[in-house]
This record gives sequence, structure tokens and C-alpha cells, in this order.
Amino acid sequence: MDRNNVTQIKIGTHRFGIVGLKKALENMAEAYAEQADDVVAEELLNRLSEKNYIPEKVQKKYGHAFVREFRRFLGQPFDDEHSQGLEIKVLGAGCVVCDSLENKVMEALTEMNLAAELEHIRDGDQIAEYKVKGTPALIINGKVMCSGTKPSKNEIINWRLYYGRMW
Repeated sequence: MDRNNVTQIKIGTHRFGIVGLKKALENMAEAYAEQADDVVAEELLNRLSEKNYIPEKVQKKYGHAFVREFRRFLGQPFDDEHSQGLEIKVLGAGCVVCDSLENKVMEALTEMNLAAELEHIRDGDQIAEYKVKGTPALIINGKVMCSGTKPSKNEIINWRLYYGRMW
């Protein structure tokens, strides 16, 4: 199986790899852009069930996650699952600067005594989906906080103070 053909999606607090999601989104983009979420969910479930095992009991949750990815792909508003807590993404190939940003984020979280889901995305195709201008980039709960620069630990902490409700 081609690793580039697998996309991770988040359902609740878990991540699952879905084969063929990007291709399905591309193929459906024009025809389904204005369709209701339940129609999009049903079509994506039909298309993706061919190559992915989706248990019947959780099809509704998968459908919701697929719709979220579809709307994100189109640049449309979508219902994101931030009620699960703080979600932080560091975007960067894994160079010294990007790894240093990840460490600074962990230091800031420790100092603020905050728990968070921290993910370092190194894959160039996945980074491109976020449409940032450069790496390293830092995304907190879906908001691009910086791109092409490495903030200090104090800057990250100050963002927490400034954007307190967002975090």
C-alpha cells in the first residue's frame, strides 16, 4: 500500500488512517460542494468503505469526520472537535529549527501546567494542506499562530494569555 494514499483523521481522541480519502475528496469536490453534510457523509462512507473497514456501530462518527475533512479540503467552514481539549501541531520537516519549536512548545505547556495533544507533522503533502507560508509553523486549535519563524517559549506563553479563551 502506498503510504501517500493514507490520510489520518481524528475521531474523538483517536486517529485512524484512511486509504483513498484525498482522492475521494478531489473527485467529489465540484459535485458535492453545495450538498448537505448528511449527503456528503453518506457518499464518502460509500466510497471509502470499499478500501477501509468501517464498523457499522461507528459509521456516523466516521461520516462526521469525513464531512469535516471534506469541508476543510474545500476551504469551507466546518465543525471541528476542539471540545476534546488543546490540540497543537508543529509543521516542519524535522530539521533542528522545527524540532526546537516542538521542544519550546513542550516547555511552555509544562510551565503553564497544560495538557495538550501535540503532533509534529513532517510530511510535505500534509504540511501543504495547512497552506502556511513557511516552516516551522505552529497551529493551535486550528489557528495558525506563526509561520516561517520560531517563537520563543515566552511568546508561546503570552499567546496563551492573549488568546486565553481559545486555549
